[in-house]
Amino acid sequence: MAKTSKRFRAAVAQVDKTKVYTPAEAMALIKELATAKFDESVEVHIDLAIDARKGDQQVRATVALPHGTGKSVRVAVITDTKQQEANDAGAEIVGGEELIAQIKEGKVIGDVDVIVATPEMMPKLAQVARILGPRGMMPNPKAETVTTNVASVVEGLKKGKVDFRNDKTGVVHQAIGKVSFDTEQLVENYEALLAAIEAARPAGFKGALVKAIAVCSTMGPAVTTFKK
Repeated sequence: MAKTSKRFRAAVAQVDKTKVYTPAEAMALIKELATAKFDESVEVHIDLAIDARKGDQQVRATVALPHGTGKSVRVAVITDTKQQEANDAGAEIVGGEELIAQIKEGKVIGDVDVIVATPEMMPKLAQVARILGPRGMMPNPKAETVTTNVASVVEGLKKGKVDFRNDKTGVVHQAIGKVSFDTEQLVENYEALLAAIEAARPAGFKGALVKAIAVCSTMGPAVTTFKK
């Protein structure tokens, strides 16, 4: 069993494990308990009632967090038709087939956080799907990273639009900001994420979608904000 630090144990002791905190209470407590020497991320972990083994019960979509995530997002755009538009929108890396060749060589992916592509490039990107897929970087229409509206997508990513999806256990994990954010900003981002998850409810799924929600900072204890 992994050992925990004295600091972490002290933080855990200040969380009432029997209580379901309001989002505002939880964010305020997380900020109070964050003592790392860096600006910790605030993470939301949402346990869904879906059967993650079923393809028709997957939850995946995007959300524009009102206050962003606090992280600078580096974007690559792979396109033959929208290169000037991508450059003007602020993408860090822009190119066509030469970028795909570089990905094959293990380049590009370590320099960016998100890859956007225009539709005509998708057949060519299939040759690097095995490289990008496991890293969650393969452009996908559901994540709005396959698009002809390159400028809007790149600008949205820069401002805080994020792609979320459930993992194999049916849990969505998403950073919604930094502990340096105001409590109100974190609550607004939290509420925007929950609304987007509900909007992404699988067709035909009946009943309550969310079973439980916990929030925490990068190095801090979990605080429950919802329990069915």
